[in-house]
Amino acid sequence: MMKLNELDRRLLMDRSVSGRSAINMPPSDVPEQPLPDADMLRDELPLPEVSQLEVIRYFSLLSQLNFSIDTNFYPLGSCTMKYNPKLNDAVASLPGFAAIHPNQPAEQVQGAVQLMYELQQALGDLTGLPGVSLAPLAGAQGEYAGLLIARAFHASNNDTARTVALIPDSAHGTNPASAAMAGLEVVTVPSDADGNVDVEALRSVADERTAVFMLTLPSTLGLFEPSILEITQIIHDAGGLVYADGANLNALLGLVKLGDLGFDICHSNLHKTFSTPHGGGGPGSGPVMVTEELAKFLPEPVAEKNGDTYILAEPESSIGKINAFHGSFGILVRAYTYIRAMGRDGLKAVAENAIINANYIQAQLKDRFDLAADRYCMHETVLSAGQQKKRGVKGLDIAKRLLDHGIHAPTMYFPLIVEEALMVEPTESESKETLDRFIEVMRQIDDEISSDPETVRTAPHTLPVTRLDEAAAARKPYLRWQR
Repeated sequence: MMKLNELDRRLLMDRSVSGRSAINMPPSDVPEQPLPDADMLRDELPLPEVSQLEVIRYFSLLSQLNFSIDTNFYPLGSCTMKYNPKLNDAVASLPGFAAIHPNQPAEQVQGAVQLMYELQQALGDLTGLPGVSLAPLAGAQGEYAGLLIARAFHASNNDTARTVALIPDSAHGTNPASAAMAGLEVVTVPSDADGNVDVEALRSVADERTAVFMLTLPSTLGLFEPSILEITQIIHDAGGLVYADGANLNALLGLVKLGDLGFDICHSNLHKTFSTPHGGGGPGSGPVMVTEELAKFLPEPVAEKNGDTYILAEPESSIGKINAFHGSFGILVRAYTYIRAMGRDGLKAVAENAIINANYIQAQLKDRFDLAADRYCMHETVLSAGQQKKRGVKGLDIAKRLLDHGIHAPTMYFPLIVEEALMVEPTESESKETLDRFIEVMRQIDDEISSDPETVRTAPHTLPVTRLDEAAAARKPYLRWQR
């Protein structure tokens, strides 16, 4: 990684020289307007005075400090930070997609509504759940919508006693949060010794109060549930619905459909599986997919075809709008482009290669790191730095040391049921050479823990910012320039 000298580190204000400017403004060709009241004006506004070249150099330098999938390996487990083909961006930037407005009537944007309709069809086919709404703006909102659908379904059957959401102890934190927001009581289901849902424990709590069982598949341990058909049958026998946290479908594409496994509802983070890496907090997209029986409860709008015309419709018993418009349209365009460009065989190859890559990393590192479960994983492997902690170095230290090698940290300390968890997801995008380098660096760091642990404990050493007080950074961030 690049190490900046003191000249490069200077902020734009530090580069300021009185009287210097980046551009000469032409004389105004509109009448001068009166200023606001004097009490709303500042006598002095300390803006930087710099040349245009200094401005360009400064912001170009900042752009080089960005860490992205375009520049480095990003093994962030459970988030699928994979390569975003530039074709996706090119299509999303076409004027017919980028320059339209969500308030335009459907007859003026038929191509856009047709894209939404065909994307719904594709997602329904990939998941085996044909009812699709693209409205949710993120995975957590997709979860929330799915749970509102479950509640609406039970209410339509006058089954008001069903107020419990069963959730595994390995679940994403958004699962219990979404359930609570939907007015459901959360009951935790433990995992067994092999990292699977404890089937007997599930059987003991599935009853007439069960509204929904929320299950991540593959699980957050990166594992496929071997008893999945028995699990879904237990919930259905109890009268509940089965919800799949399909935030990440990277291991399932073309291989298995959630609907065929007995799931009634799922959501998918398009910005994960369908190649719009979501670093920096957004944008996101979390469509919700359901069985035919539940389609009438989907949030509006849903794209439909009426003869040769595409329309945006409100399902019969819709839970209503969950945002102002109809989803993150730019992300929908990218996902549609990705699906069409890959084709059915290409999407299947995505899942196969993601699984192969994760298992390759797991096999090459299992002699140095403990495993959450010593069996074949799916798209990600969960390593434990428990051995390393006994030698005085935590998982966090290992993650920080990876930054010195130009490798982004994996997901740390999740799932919570794994000591010193390091969740690694290579995705299908990475070459064997990249994986081999990651494996080599991880083994090198493990060697350092024995020979020079202080170097690991104080990492990173080569970045513009070294080890931070992370609690203070989260609670007392500096959000503006300070001298």
